[in-house]
Amino acid sequence: MDNDVIAYLRKNPELAEFIRYHPIWYRYLMRDPGRLTELKKEAKKFYGKTFPQKVNTFSNQLQMVRMFAEMAKSMKD
Repeated sequence: MDNDVIAYLRKNPELAEFIRYHPIWYRYLMRDPGRLTELKKEAKKFYGKTFPQKVNTFSNQLQMVRMFAEMAKSMKD
């Protein structure tokens, strides 16, 4: 693997962990170090850091808070 890619992975342990979970990326990066941007995108999807995933998580949390508020309101009455 290219030394620049190795140095980048050492600076970003989350990406290194992603590669450990998906070892095919070792081969991809050995053959074409330019696929590093593709690796970042895939890692974001894996860790749930894309914008739609964040919105969905926030929506689910908000729905949970509303449910607890309704439950507390019904118990109060």
